[in-house]
Amino acid sequence: MSLSIAIIGAGLGGLLLARTLHRHGIPAAIYDAEASAEVRAQGGLLDIHPPTGQAALREAGLFEPFRSLIRPGHDAKRITDRNGTVLFDWGGSNLDTRPEVDRGELRTMLIASLPEGTIHWGRKATGVLTAPGCRPAVHFADGSTITAEIVVGADGAWSRVRRSLSTAEPAYTGTCFIEIYSAARQLLSRESAEVIGRGTLMAVAPGQGILAHHNADDTLSGYVAINTPLELVAAVDTAGPAAMRALVARRFEHWAPALTRLVLDNMSDPLLRPIYALPTTHRWERVPGVTLIGDAAHLMSPFAGEGANLAMFDGAALALQIATHPADIEGALTAYEKALFPRSAEVARRSAENLQRFFGPDAPRSTIDLFARLLT
Repeated sequence: MSLSIAIIGAGLGGLLLARTLHRHGIPAAIYDAEASAEVRAQGGLLDIHPPTGQAALREAGLFEPFRSLIRPGHDAKRITDRNGTVLFDWGGSNLDTRPEVDRGELRTMLIASLPEGTIHWGRKATGVLTAPGCRPAVHFADGSTITAEIVVGADGAWSRVRRSLSTAEPAYTGTCFIEIYSAARQLLSRESAEVIGRGTLMAVAPGQGILAHHNADDTLSGYVAINTPLELVAAVDTAGPAAMRALVARRFEHWAPALTRLVLDNMSDPLLRPIYALPTTHRWERVPGVTLIGDAAHLMSPFAGEGANLAMFDGAALALQIATHPADIEGALTAYEKALFPRSAEVARRSAENLQRFFGPDAPRSTIDLFARLLT
């Protein structure tokens, strides 16, 4: 098929889109700003949900390879208060209903499923130009330009493609994550491993919390969460790691010593991750030949657990519309967006509500109620 498709961004959504198109005999090219797939770590574990992420992987013909990546039992959840008192302890499922997989391993699997040469690394998109009667043109930082019949923005929170469709920009939610992780070759102490439990620890209180995962190799990955003005925490971040450690130590000085040690022992190089979100009802008018998937379309807080799942589902849904209507591009994109907008709005609304449940005035009781409904 001669249809030309340019996907901007080699995240999970863009890769799943290209893979599903390939399965239908439709080639696509992916352009990504990073120099290679190995430039940076890909984060911790993801829980992959049946109606979204798992459905997308089935559509891509990758469900069985995906199952080989599952970390059995790592979907366990433990909730404590600031004193370390365990208030909810779910030991995980043997049914793999929302199984945990390593994000990096999942991305590697998707990359390996594509024909060689599909991904063009080191191509940072700077914008998309659209004009009536012309193909969309993607401009890159190296001065080059490509045109395609379909341009898909899979380029994340600060999408350059989105600016050709929408004036919306992500807004700070009021919550900052500070990423923590085990130093190289540093295993969790016995005390810390026992505090976390088998899977994920959520120690929460109004305005702050600790979210930590016990990895399969006995290391830790996770986040400290604090509700704070962005300007304050950004200034501390600029001052360096020691200043960030001091801020966290102050915010958690009245927490159980075991929880405080869990954090401070694993933040030698803390990374600031402010939580941003697009409006929950974000949508755009149809622009010929251009659309969005994943965070570029519906950036939200991570508290519905659907970011990666929805990105993959978007990719599969868009690929199916293109494969079903290859001679009617605008019809395919219109049908895709008609289903996308209400689907993403519902999840974005739920995600915003869950953020308040985690760190609002009723935490940790509100967090316990949330997971009791989900898991029991």
